Amino acid sequence: MVDVIRTESLSKTYGDGTAAVRDVNLNVRRGEIFGFLGPNGAGKTTTISILTTVLRSTNGYAEIDGIDVDRHPDRIRRKIGLVFQKSSADETLTGRENLEIAAGLYGLAPAESRSRIREILGRLDLTEAADRLVRGYSGGMRRRLEIAAGIIHSPEILFLDEPTLGLDPQGRAQFWEYIRDLRAHQQMTVFLTTHYLDEADQLSDRISIIDHGSILRTGTPAELKDALGGGVVDLRTHGDGPEVAQALGRLDGVVVIDRLGNDGVYRLGVRHLASVVPSIVRACDAAGIGLDGLSTRSPTLEEVFLTMTGRPVRDMEGPTPNGPPHESGAPAGGR
Repeated sequence: MVDVIRTESLSKTYGDGTAAVRDVNLNVRRGEIFGFLGPNGAGKTTTISILTTVLRSTNGYAEIDGIDVDRHPDRIRRKIGLVFQKSSADETLTGRENLEIAAGLYGLAPAESRSRIREILGRLDLTEAADRLVRGYSGGMRRRLEIAAGIIHSPEILFLDEPTLGLDPQGRAQFWEYIRDLRAHQQMTVFLTTHYLDEADQLSDRISIIDHGSILRTGTPAELKDALGGGVVDLRTHGDGPEVAQALGRLDGVVVIDRLGNDGVYRLGVRHLASVVPSIVRACDAAGIGLDGLSTRSPTLEEVFLTMTGRPVRDMEGPTPNGPPHESGAPAGGR
């Protein structure tokens, strides 16, 4: 499958010496939904800002559809669409008027603009609301209008920055129905950031996890979970002390041991659940560690993320139409 986004040793260092992105290598395949996850200040926003021509890189290389991002930003902007986490729609205008402005900014001719707006309004179930003021739209309708504005020029790649932030579960599910439909009908590539890890798990064909400016791992959701181990063992013991980790850390097949609080609760990432669980019970018995409970399950993407980064996903700053983005602790702006 052809790569539509590719970076090689992509780096960005700000004027104060902060290295926000360090030798990032990415490849995004045409037509896939690609999840890009990272905690606050990880380098995610800076990477996306380089790819969308908001910032220039310090070193390395990035291309979209074979076009150098730094050398030909105008050509790149015609190929990409953006949906920000913060609304960029003008509430004092109707939905149709907002789309007419977006079409004009992308240089669509009047006849093409009218045809395209009519098509998109129908596809995103906004025809009946098209001539109402946006201030009266629900959250889900505004999100659909943002998509419409982002794809008015038929981009090949759609960048979604926390697109379902603030929507209820029903609104989130509906939003993704539209995105799947767009991909199916237009073979659009989707580059997604989200702090809803269940969303990334269900939707993404592949995911990259970035932290401290570097890519930690890239793979399908299943591959990332396999990296944590074949399964998860939740363990509750009598008391709490270093002897638990010592006894279990020596077992073959135990990949990760996480102590959860101070009440004897542990989470173990393991390979081959069927053989490891009896070994855990025997090791606890031999060490005189009493067990209050033991359960097994498949790992979640959130557990993979926590294990790899040591941090939870939090609300993150991203590209907004109100000014240049910046990572936490890094100054805004590029060279």
